[in-house]
Amino acid sequence: MTDVKMSDLLKTLDYAPTFAPKESKPLPERLIAGDPDFTCWPLDVSRGEMIHTGIWQATPGETRSIKGGTFEFCYILSGVVEITPDGCEPVIYRAGDSFVMKPGFTGVWKTIETVRKIYVTVME
Repeated sequence: MTDVKMSDLLKTLDYAPTFAPKESKPLPERLIAGDPDFTCWPLDVSRGEMIHTGIWQATPGETRSIKGGTFEFCYILSGVVEITPDGCEPVIYRAGDSFVMKPGFTGVWKTIETVRKIYVTVME
């Protein structure tokens, strides 16, 4: 730890970053309904490429969510989403709610109102 500056060990997360985001669309094979736009502001990467933290936003639409080997913590800043794990009932999340999608999670992510979240992902 001698090469790490203490200022690198504490990160403040800006909920409204001012730098240019990365913009994308869902993969065609994962799109279920609508035409959602994804906007991402990566804020930090740690342990090589294993841990990512940032702000992510999506416009209304419905996509297939497949976590594979990724663990993801989400905190909803604004908007409304409905997440339906395969074989289960849907769950609604709104501003102030948080949840975890564990490795192996599969289901449907439906953005009802444009959503903005803080995410922390940990890759296997």
